[in-house]
Amino acid sequence: MAQVGSVGVHKLAGMLAGDDGLPSSVAAIGEAAGVRLQPIGTAQIATQNVTAELAERSEIVRYPSVHVYCEKLSNRFREKFRTFSGQAHLVLEIRVSLDRLEGLEQQVQLYADAVTRVLEQRRGDWGGGLFYGGGYEVVFGAAKRGGKNYLQTATITLDVDVSIQ
Repeated sequence: MAQVGSVGVHKLAGMLAGDDGLPSSVAAIGEAAGVRLQPIGTAQIATQNVTAELAERSEIVRYPSVHVYCEKLSNRFREKFRTFSGQAHLVLEIRVSLDRLEGLEQQVQLYADAVTRVLEQRRGDWGGGLFYGGGYEVVFGAAKRGGKNYLQTATITLDVDVSIQ
């Protein structure tokens, strides 16, 4: 059953990393806001649930970064004779770090806009028994010490319907 979450995480990370994913979305959002945003490349999209503090201690971290992981699986048996028929609750955590507080919150919000823009373009069938209806929730965290000096996060949660044999 845990493979259900892993498949959803990797599909979502692939969508974000694609040319028509975050690279183009970040550029468009930055241009519209008149702000220069650092691009988010494939190396900055991680498929693991790890705290910022731990990630900074164990590896070289480039900001901004996006962490994609499955928080919870709910098998509701909506369809008879299916192995899994329910939801995967996926999380995208955007982490932005700057050396000054000025502009940090604005950048976190703009990167969150870029991610939600990609999500809005990816509504529908993701293949492999995964279907995304389009809903999501964004929670902005408070700025704290970390990264280059200050670190702030935005957490986006979404539910993906899953139906597999």
